[in-house]
Amino acid sequence: MSRADSFIDKVKNTQKKAERNKHSNGQGSPGEQLSNKQHGTNK
Repeated sequence: MSRADSFIDKVKNTQKKAERNKHSNGQGSPGEQLSNKQHGTNK
């Protein structure tokens, strides 16, 4: 049973990390998303 418990813990941990990354990368709120271009070339 401990193998199943450790697997469940691993899955929950992965989901928690994915949720945290989603918020820090701005996917949850596009207004907070950082631009990835250092120099703009729109002329």
